[in-house]
Amino acid sequence: MTDIPNVRLNDGHAMPQLGLGVWQIENDQTAAVVRAAIDDGYRSIDTAALYHNEAGVGEGIRRAGAPRDALFVTTKLWHDRHRDAERACDESLARLGLDSVDLYLIHWPAPRQNHYVDAWRGLVRLRDAGRARSIGVSNFERAHLERVIDATGVVPAVNQIELHPRFQQTALRAFHAARGIVTESWSPLGQGQVLRDPVVVELARARGCTPAQLVIAWHLALGLVAIPKSSHAARVRENLGALDVRLEPDDMARLAHLDRRDGRLGPNPATMG
Repeated sequence: MTDIPNVRLNDGHAMPQLGLGVWQIENDQTAAVVRAAIDDGYRSIDTAALYHNEAGVGEGIRRAGAPRDALFVTTKLWHDRHRDAERACDESLARLGLDSVDLYLIHWPAPRQNHYVDAWRGLVRLRDAGRARSIGVSNFERAHLERVIDATGVVPAVNQIELHPRFQQTALRAFHAARGIVTESWSPLGQGQVLRDPVVVELARARGCTPAQLVIAWHLALGLVAIPKSSHAARVRENLGALDVRLEPDDMARLAHLDRRDGRLGPNPATMG
């Protein structure tokens, strides 16, 4: 099995390019899923306060027995705590059983509440105090990013956004690249819908891999971080096979044509919250 590559963040830290997402996994199942993933070679686990499974993530890490510095743990701040980010992070750390997280994200900007700049200032303080090694955001659009950068002078290390072949976010990715922000893809398999696309099925057959492995390989080839979620040990292990899939320029061009204006499956950041 190929080792999971790292991407370099704008603060000098490194982040695994492929990780495990645990959204919608029940807390009492999460520990077993996380331990199995770490045993299989995963080093990055992505959770959130909203998922109500941070305790399970922490238990899975302890069961795996991997050195803390070998793992990359991400959690997120929900928008009911934008004005209380430091205490909310400490509560997440207590549930995880960790002294710090490797990446702490603002989960959504919730622009109608208009407190995400306050939240970002709180994350900067958490980074400076060492409770979060790296800080970033999730589901931020360009205007939200520009506002927090202008207000603080601190550029997020990561923006985690919905991204898959049917919703490729090319304009936002270009802005990220210009500002040194790593793009991380949530729902990288398009909630499974993209795996049935005839182009994906055909290319996977030609490359001798599964449709999921092909799509994850597409994310990696674009330099994105991907965190596919699964509670099934066989699928979690199978996803690692994407690291051995090599796509040709023609494959990438065909997948680029799957992008759709109506491809978003999750909430709209402009109205969420």
